Amino acid sequence: MNNFERIQSVLRSNPRKWLITGCAGFIGSNLLETLLKLDQTVVGLDNFSTGHQHNLDEVRSLVSESQWQRFSFIRGDIRDSEACKQAVSGIDHVLHQAALGSVPRSIEDPVLTNDSNINGFLNILVAARDASVKSFVYAASSSTYGDHPGLPKVEDRIGRPLSPYAVTKYVNELYAEVFGRCYGFRTTGLRYFNVFGKRQDPNGAYAAVIPKWIATMVADKQVVINGDGSTSRDFCYIANAVQANLLAAMNPDGPASGIYNVAVSDATTLNQLFDYLKAILNANGITVTKSPAYRAFRDGDVRHSQANVDKAMRELGYAPECRIYDGLEATIPWYVQRISKEAALEAGQ
Repeated sequence: MNNFERIQSVLRSNPRKWLITGCAGFIGSNLLETLLKLDQTVVGLDNFSTGHQHNLDEVRSLVSESQWQRFSFIRGDIRDSEACKQAVSGIDHVLHQAALGSVPRSIEDPVLTNDSNINGFLNILVAARDASVKSFVYAASSSTYGDHPGLPKVEDRIGRPLSPYAVTKYVNELYAEVFGRCYGFRTTGLRYFNVFGKRQDPNGAYAAVIPKWIATMVADKQVVINGDGSTSRDFCYIANAVQANLLAAMNPDGPASGIYNVAVSDATTLNQLFDYLKAILNANGITVTKSPAYRAFRDGDVRHSQANVDKAMRELGYAPECRIYDGLEATIPWYVQRISKEAALEAGQ
């Protein structure tokens, strides 16, 4: 039995009460699904700025009615300190996922990004400290590494931030560390590296590359690549991120403020990603006929990103369950089914 399996066994026999901020979002809804299937009691907080009701509806369809009854939802904003206080009442573990993501969005509107990602973070951090929760795990970001050239990325070596978004995620880490020093409040930051999987939104100007490309290729439209396609990322399947969150939350003997990379320690170029998606879509009955188009590199983007996950493996017992190709094989059928369903609904109208 590995560490994650052991923790799942502990939770089944000793249910806890959890708060997931951003529970209607991509990562939040996958955490919600996992915890409810483990018969946990969960409070969810979301303002639907980037999350969706249909994500919650899908989770409900995947759990039993008794499990769903263990979930209570608060429609609220982390920028509202009173909503944060209400949400943490009686909570054992906080999984803080709510944030405004996207480098381009932060460049276009740094004030909004700052308000959500820094002021909102501080609100939920203070509320959790005051409620004396057992653990506080938050979504950090690989963007914190900024212009540091070293690969793979190691937690204690970062560079200068390249976007307002990166600034906000670094400030989160600084606040969490200070709360450990000043108040003895234990926090764990998970630096996500390009997490992907089911329920990641393919629509909108700030959609992540994998769901956006899947939707584009299914529609037989041309994928646009920023740069020459040599840009590389450490794409991380959602099951790995869920595992890391639960391991971090159930690690009471960890440091007062820990930071961990959450990835698989791979480097996949955008050109390779296109080829993977094309092959897997073809295996799912979708023929991709168009080659990608290339345009200039995008401001604020990091050219190469790859994580060293030794620290998470050593201190948390983290063991990535699947690499990019396996994750894409698990993810693409979900998108194909969703896109087909949406097309059928449109045709019916």
